Amino acid sequence: MTSVNRPYVLTSTEGQALWFLGNLVTVKAAGAQTRGRLTVAEFLNPAGFAPPLHRHLEEDEMFYVLSGTARFLCDGEELTARPGDFVLLPVGLPHTFVVGSEEPLRCLQITTPSGFENFATDVGAPARERRLPAPGPFDPAALGHAAARHHVQILGPPPNSHTGA
Repeated sequence: MTSVNRPYVLTSTEGQALWFLGNLVTVKAAGAQTRGRLTVAEFLNPAGFAPPLHRHLEEDEMFYVLSGTARFLCDGEELTARPGDFVLLPVGLPHTFVVGSEEPLRCLQITTPSGFENFATDVGAPARERRLPAPGPFDPAALGHAAARHHVQILGPPPNSHTGA
């Protein structure tokens, strides 16, 4: 990728592309480019997707919604986000989200400090194409071990997208 402290442009088809937990993740800026200050990744999540309930022990996590909708659940609060909305999930607070059922969610995920890209690389696989991967199971135990290595605690299963929690 691009060297430290140099300006660059990545087109919509550039950046490290990963298939991560059934999503397409394209890393646009990583710790190597931001002196460890932040990671910016474009996410494409399938309709209805929800990650396990978790919390980051070192990173604030932010989402800027480009298209689609999602319901974020964080520390007992429910936050609905639509295109153009920005969501902040502070470090240490339990959270998850549920993508709306009508269309995929496309968003920028920003974490500070950087490091999320290492977790995504550890758990995911290089994307063979820039599209959502075929649905498939993942190993919860392996995810838990990788999460612990990257200072993320898995606290519970994904929420039920129809009942709200």
